[in-house]
Amino acid sequence: MNKPLLYNSLIREDVSFGVNVKIVQPVNLYGCSIGDNSFIGPFVEIQKDVVIGDQCKIQSHTFICELVTIGNNCFIGHGVMFINDLFEGGGPAMGDKSKWKSTSIGNNVSIGSNATILPISICDNVVIGAGAVVTKNIIESGTYIGNPARRLTAK
Repeated sequence: MNKPLLYNSLIREDVSFGVNVKIVQPVNLYGCSIGDNSFIGPFVEIQKDVVIGDQCKIQSHTFICELVTIGNNCFIGHGVMFINDLFEGGGPAMGDKSKWKSTSIGNNVSIGSNATILPISICDNVVIGAGAVVTKNIIESGTYIGNPARRLTAK
């Protein structure tokens, strides 16, 4: 009978932490940077070269892929998915990082549970509603909802 190769969740030695960071395990963190006074909930994966700012709260079951930068004072709800591969060649990039794109989240941004964030930029002072799919850059502060996300109110 065959046996699977088992991997344990972990926090690798190459993670950079600010002061007073709180983490609820299990998590997978590797090659990333977490700012001061930030919180990481359980079942979160944050990949290498991700930067999380100060005073951020990342809720459970969130996936933050490579090439994502999140500003200060941000809230990322439960089950938020960040995407860096748009399948532009008709399928997954299969690890070819030259096909991946980056995402930049400004300061004071709140992203509701189960939102999907494609490779875009979001300016400061934005709220993304639960379940929204952000497919384009957000350049004006306000509240955005829906699929694709559209502005509901200005800030």
